[in-house]
Amino acid sequence: MARNLVNIEEVSKAFDIRALLERVSLGVSEGDRIGIVGRNGSGKSTLMKIIAAIEQPDQGRVTKANSVKIGLLSQVDKADPNSTVGDVVIGDRAKHEWASDSEIREVFTGLFGGFDDHLFERKFATLSGGEKRRVGLAKLLIDDLDLILLDEPTSGLDLPGREDLLTRFATFASDPSSPASIIVTHHLEEIPVGTTHALLIKNGQIAYAGEIDEVLTTQNVSEVFNYPLTVTKEGARFFARANR
Repeated sequence: MARNLVNIEEVSKAFDIRALLERVSLGVSEGDRIGIVGRNGSGKSTLMKIIAAIEQPDQGRVTKANSVKIGLLSQVDKADPNSTVGDVVIGDRAKHEWASDSEIREVFTGLFGGFDDHLFERKFATLSGGEKRRVGLAKLLIDDLDLILLDEPTSGLDLPGREDLLTRFATFASDPSSPASIIVTHHLEEIPVGTTHALLIKNGQIAYAGEIDEVLTTQNVSEVFNYPLTVTKEGARFFARANR
């Protein structure tokens, strides 16, 4: 039986008088691949910050398994622009300590198509948006986490950059040894292949939750976005298109 990592029970959060989350409950276990979808401002990012313990709920309870380790991809975007890729990913470890590490080589080969020492010397600020996200994901994978939180990881990327990153996420999701993951987006087509469960959030509340094929239906998505949409599944990916 998969180990339960995080339980969110009846959590509420407000900013001034505006409710961001209202009585939200969610359980995350080892091996889970969860997609959270909703309109802008629906509370998705707030939920991720509460899971990552960046913010505390006003009401409700968050419980975590002993020694569970959680990482949030968006935090890497705040890295010092003058730092190198090596500084971001490896920290202050001496080169001889990581250069021959097979796990590090495997992660970078999977994300960048090869392992090049020169990449570690590049300034973080010189990387493209897609490269920064891949560096961030590499750091999370190397840190040996139990749960990875991906908050709109393709935001700001051009189409080739987005598709490249989604392909790499799909490879990650298909590996049973990868940590559990939650991805937040407001575009169905940005949910990586391999995602098994979905939550639809509306006005700070979970409107629908369950296996992805049962949740991402035309009726459910149209209701949550308050807009007439048609949801299709093409191959293993979901798409939503306007009816007007």
